[in-house]
Amino acid sequence: MKKLKIGLVGLSRGKGFLNVFAAHPDVEVSALCDVDESRIDAVADGFAINERQCFTDYDGFLDAGMDAVMIATPIPMHTEHTVKALQSGRHVLCEQTMAYTVEECREVVDAVKKSGMKYMMAENYTYFDYVIQWKRMIDEGKLGKIYYAEGEYIHEIIQLLRDPDTGQYRWRHERPPIWYCAHTLGPLLTLMDDRVVAACGLTTGFNKCPDYADHPGFLDIEIGLFKTQKGAIVKILRSQVAARRHMVWYCLYGTHGHLENSRIPKEKEGPGHSLFIDDPQTHTIAKGDEPIFYVNDKTAPPEAQKGGHGTSEYHLIREFINAIKEDRNPQIDVIRSCDFTLPGIVAHESAMQGGQWLDVPMFSW
Repeated sequence: MKKLKIGLVGLSRGKGFLNVFAAHPDVEVSALCDVDESRIDAVADGFAINERQCFTDYDGFLDAGMDAVMIATPIPMHTEHTVKALQSGRHVLCEQTMAYTVEECREVVDAVKKSGMKYMMAENYTYFDYVIQWKRMIDEGKLGKIYYAEGEYIHEIIQLLRDPDTGQYRWRHERPPIWYCAHTLGPLLTLMDDRVVAACGLTTGFNKCPDYADHPGFLDIEIGLFKTQKGAIVKILRSQVAARRHMVWYCLYGTHGHLENSRIPKEKEGPGHSLFIDDPQTHTIAKGDEPIFYVNDKTAPPEAQKGGHGTSEYHLIREFINAIKEDRNPQIDVIRSCDFTLPGIVAHESAMQGGQWLDVPMFSW
């Protein structure tokens, strides 16, 4: 089979993906696009990409003759860039979040269906090795039926909301924290094999950054409560300004046990995970041997860590490429991408309405 030609737009975030694509034996990185020519120059030389295949204009980039596009531009551009790529006959791997509104999500779904091309959202946390290992345990029934789950993603990025030197606002200042929920909700819904049907949102307001109350990105914390199709409850906590170290945390309760990772890892990659199993015969709770789960896949080759988030992007990109080669939907296809994205949009709407429960739209094939 000939190599798949991949074009990449957005070289700030996209450089990590570029490294992993370039190491894939079935891929040729054939074109680059960014509004900043200096970024293109810095990247193109390192990957031996002809200057005629480098673009600052997205429409010209799409005419460069490629099989698929990796979209790593700022989120407000995702819908436009995705739809244009699909309409041009390109498969799309798009950084998360998929879109910012229900209408934009519908637009992407319609474009995928009409074009017949593959679409995958690049939710990389779903491909952390410990999430993959947990999925195997849950699918084997070790936790039983999961009826409650929590996720927290705290990432203080005030400098990415407003430039500390110039005072200029950056594009993330318009993004409410809970809109960026896929790093928490994506892995949990994957582990639960479930979908969200209703959402309730709450926020603590602008206590941390009261001078920026007109900019939803500066909200202290947003909490999303979600009801799932299978009858479970999920709680998500998100902040972009809270003063603590970067943290992602998951916790699941099932009829046979409980599983969670530590909020403060004992070392960079793990361990610090707890597993409790309920003996169905004696109904006694036994703490399992401290299981060692890692962010990185220890069996992956060295080049698997070139993406910048451990080995997650290595597995994510391979899933995307394999879906194209095997002519099937990727694991996080356009419908599943909506499942990971829409609950956050609706939860913020709920928070702005004082915490009313709202239905979450559900798209299907």
